[in-house]
Amino acid sequence: MHALADWISAAQHTLEIAIYDIRLPDPIWPVLHDALTGAAGRGVSVRLAYNLDTDGHRVPVPPPPHTQPSLIESLPFPTAAIPGEPDLMHHKYIVRDQAAVWTGSMNWTVDSWTREENVIITAEGAELATRFGVDFEQLWTSRDVGHSGKVDTAPLQVEGRSVRAWFCPGRGEKLAHRIAKAIGTAQRRVRIASPVLSSAPILATLAQVATDGKVDLAGVVDRTQVLEVIGQWRANGNAPWKEPLLRTALAHAPFSGKHSTPYTPDSVHDFMHAKVTVADDIIFVGSFNLSHSGERNAENVLEIADPKLADELASFIDVVRARYPSVDV
Repeated sequence: MHALADWISAAQHTLEIAIYDIRLPDPIWPVLHDALTGAAGRGVSVRLAYNLDTDGHRVPVPPPPHTQPSLIESLPFPTAAIPGEPDLMHHKYIVRDQAAVWTGSMNWTVDSWTREENVIITAEGAELATRFGVDFEQLWTSRDVGHSGKVDTAPLQVEGRSVRAWFCPGRGEKLAHRIAKAIGTAQRRVRIASPVLSSAPILATLAQVATDGKVDLAGVVDRTQVLEVIGQWRANGNAPWKEPLLRTALAHAPFSGKHSTPYTPDSVHDFMHAKVTVADDIIFVGSFNLSHSGERNAENVLEIADPKLADELASFIDVVRARYPSVDV
């Protein structure tokens, strides 16, 4: 909480915030509230967009947010409720002073910080911040997930690294194919942390790589959510071909599965929530589940070429998967 508040408090000119879920009781909420209102009070232009979920019957993958609109709209700066139906405003990013970005898988909830695995990444670079700013303006102007994500994906140099910024839904299909290609062409290793696996190109490629057995492939999922997705496939009958691919990938590679608490509004939320893919020395990290619905939601991913960071995140995934048993679906 203090790391987030300190990052926000460093703003001098602008803050654009897109966040899926905010649920912070006392004494945590005042820390964030003071950082945001303090920035606005010293003349920083602050705007905050959040997901507004009005469908009480939506399936719990990903889990519905519990943001209180009255709490957000009481803040002394402009806010925008982005309707979360049919597709979610699932971002968790901040753009600071059009020069730096905070992003990753972490919602602003106590459970996110104390019960879930998450990854946060920050980067400084005006060109990268501009890409996020373009996505934010599309959301802010249209108030429509479907009209966002149409952002340039050409590579940038950020702190000496080659970086691409991907946004869904505008580039969702291309992103899924990009990740699938990275997995399919990896020569040494692939590491995956994703609550679920249901994106068709990624799932098919994973099944192929797993059965080939030529690459060091391993990962971790949220077993509870995987089972919920399989249940959805069987209920709607439109994806019976995906289940054999999923079972093939999980059976032929060492994947672990967290037995998280099934979602209810009042349950603890202890999901395996990190969203990272490592393919050799390339990483994909952000808010994007490796899922078909993720391609249609408002999501963001950084694709980064960095051997050291790839090693760190591959090690992180190995630590997480060592906590949990082999996934059995």
